[in-house]
Amino acid sequence: MYPIIRMGKALIHRRKEPLDILDTVVSHHIAWPWDIDPWKDLNNGRILTLFDLGRIQLAQRAGLNAALMRNRWGIVVAGNTTRYRKRITMMQRFEMRTRCIGWDHRFLYMEQAMWRGGECCNHILIRGAITSRAGIVPPAEVAAALGHTGPSPDLPLWVQDWIKAEGERPWPPSF
Repeated sequence: MYPIIRMGKALIHRRKEPLDILDTVVSHHIAWPWDIDPWKDLNNGRILTLFDLGRIQLAQRAGLNAALMRNRWGIVVAGNTTRYRKRITMMQRFEMRTRCIGWDHRFLYMEQAMWRGGECCNHILIRGAITSRAGIVPPAEVAAALGHTGPSPDLPLWVQDWIKAEGERPWPPSF
């Protein structure tokens, strides 16, 4: 079940100061009993859902949600890779950090991480696209609609390598 109350909390953050699309959003969470899998960990599916909520909060505070509505744009996840390194167990508190790290001619690239006690528990790289009826909206146009001036920062080398690897991945899969 999608955590509607948590989504409402993410959207209410619009009352906080606006952010640039390249700023970092920090939010705090608790691993509730319904977030836990049979192995007593924060469920990997729930982790992805919580990351989704972090992106909703960034979109709200950066003005992207308003731009989506104003321009009749949509938003989609076009790829991701996740690392799980430390357990988060029931009732543990953790911090989530979300930021856009840049864009290329088609996609926005965001990274998110969950931290507990100064240690990174998991990390995700997300490639997303803004869409219109005509197809993918160039990210530079999206950034401009948010009031961001200037080009994308250079994407880190590890992100560039991931983009290249994704380009070589066969589609559709061969099985």
